Amino acid sequence: MTRKKDAPFVLIYDFDGTLSPGNMQEYNFVPSLGIKPKTFWQDAKKLAEDKQADEILAYMRLMLEKADQQKIPIRKKDFESFGKNIEFFEGIDTWFDRINKYGKTKNIKVEHYIISSGLREMIEGTPISKYFKRIYASGFMFNQNDIAYWPALAVNYTTKTQYLFRINKNSLDVHDNSVINKFTPHNQRPVPFKNMVFIGDGETDIPCMRLVKDLGGNSIAVYQKGKKGAIGKAKKLTMDGRATLAIAADYSEGSNIEKAIMAMIDKIATDNILAKL
Repeated sequence: MTRKKDAPFVLIYDFDGTLSPGNMQEYNFVPSLGIKPKTFWQDAKKLAEDKQADEILAYMRLMLEKADQQKIPIRKKDFESFGKNIEFFEGIDTWFDRINKYGKTKNIKVEHYIISSGLREMIEGTPISKYFKRIYASGFMFNQNDIAYWPALAVNYTTKTQYLFRINKNSLDVHDNSVINKFTPHNQRPVPFKNMVFIGDGETDIPCMRLVKDLGGNSIAVYQKGKKGAIGKAKKLTMDGRATLAIAADYSEGSNIEKAIMAMIDKIATDNILAKL
C-alpha cells in the first residue's frame, strides 16, 4: 500500500504593507503620471463612489485612463518594469531560501503564494516572484500589441478567500471552477488549513486571516516598525481573534517572524510523525 504523501506547509502573503512598505503603484507608476499618490487614491475612491463600482476595478480603470492621458506605456513588460523597482522589508531577499531550507531539515515541503489586491504584472516583475507557486492578484487583459485595455481579474478583500480554497483543494487555475465547486471531504483535500499560514497587514486581510485561523491554521498580522499606530492596529487583530500573532514586518535572519514560522513548521513535522505512528 502506498503511503499518502505529506501535505506541504503553505505560506500565503498579502503584498502591499506585508512584504513591501506602501502600495506598489506608488513606487514608479503614479509618480510617472505627475500626480501625488494621495490624489490618485482619492480620485479612485471618488470614481468608485460615483459609479457604484468595486474600488479595485475603479483604481485599475483609473490607471488606464491616466496612463492614456499622459502617454505612459502600459504594456505588460512596462508593468513588469515598474515591479522591478518595488522596495521590500528587511530580510525579504533571503527569506524564502531560509524558510525553504529549514522546512527541508524537517522533511516538510514549503510552498509560497500571493493573494493581493495589487497588480500581478507588477509582482511578476519583482525579483522575488520566482519563489511563488501562484500569484493571485488583480490583473489586466492585453491586446495583440501587449497593451493593457481591460481588467481581467479584480481581487478585493472578500474575493481573496476563494483563493484559500483553491490552494486547499489544489484547484489553482483561476478560470477553472470544476474542482473548487466539487464537494471534497476536508480530510481528503491536498492542503489542509492547519498547514496554512496567512500573513497580512490590514483590514482587507481580515476575512483571510479569520478563515485560516478558524479552520485550524495560523494568521500573522505584520506591522511596519516606526509607523504611527501600526503596532496597535496589528495587536487589535489578535485581541479580536482575527490573527494568531502580531509581529513586526522584519524578515531578517533571527527575526520574530522567522522564529514563529519555524515553530509552526516544527509543529507540522511533529503532527506528521504522530500521524504515521
